[in-house]
Amino acid sequence: MRTLIRSALALAVTAAALAAPLQAHAGLFDDDEARRAILDIRARIDAVNARVDGKADKTTSLDLASQNEQLRGEIARLRGQIEVLNNELANEQRRQKDFYADLDGRLRKLEPQRMTVDGREVDVQQSEQQSYDAALAQFKGGDYKGAGQSFSSFLRSYPQSGYAASAQYWLGNALYAERDYRGAIAAQQVVVSRYADNPKAPDAMLNIASCYTELKDKAAAKKTLETLIAQYPDSNAAQTARQRLVALK
Repeated sequence: MRTLIRSALALAVTAAALAAPLQAHAGLFDDDEARRAILDIRARIDAVNARVDGKADKTTSLDLASQNEQLRGEIARLRGQIEVLNNELANEQRRQKDFYADLDGRLRKLEPQRMTVDGREVDVQQSEQQSYDAALAQFKGGDYKGAGQSFSSFLRSYPQSGYAASAQYWLGNALYAERDYRGAIAAQQVVVSRYADNPKAPDAMLNIASCYTELKDKAAAKKTLETLIAQYPDSNAAQTARQRLVALK
């Protein structure tokens, strides 16, 4: 568009320049008037060019402003998407952290725990601990029959357990409470023979002596008490055994 305008103006200048001599020759204008006419035309051309350039610059500025506004909008939209993605990523990382923490906690519960049982360091599974605690709770609650069954089940399920000696001992006590004295003697003899170094072995012998006393077998009760004192002289059970021997004489 600008090129066409300028071309038309150039043609007008040329035509005016050519017409000036002819007109001067015709006596219509002298040389000064011709020059003034040409300068006037040139001034008009410059004015037109200025207006054209101004409109072009204004159009270009408007185009740039429009493009800039579009770019700003696009940047704002992208920033919004990035913020959303960052938020989702943070939430996902938090969920994964919570998941692995929960999983680790569950696995730790399933793993054997190192514990001290009857003075010894042993590994105890969660299910093993729960089974033993449940049976002991039955005994303390007075459910001796149920406790005896639970301790028997525990020993079948966990024969190598660190709680095996204690479970065998409490099984004997449950049978004694149920007045199954011979069954109690058999249960406590397992403690004495298999777990002789366990802290509950002296108490198991004392319980055996009590069972013989209930069965009116005074000789067996006396012998058991004497053996207890000989094997475990410094135990609390031995002190009790000495007192009972005095009563049996």
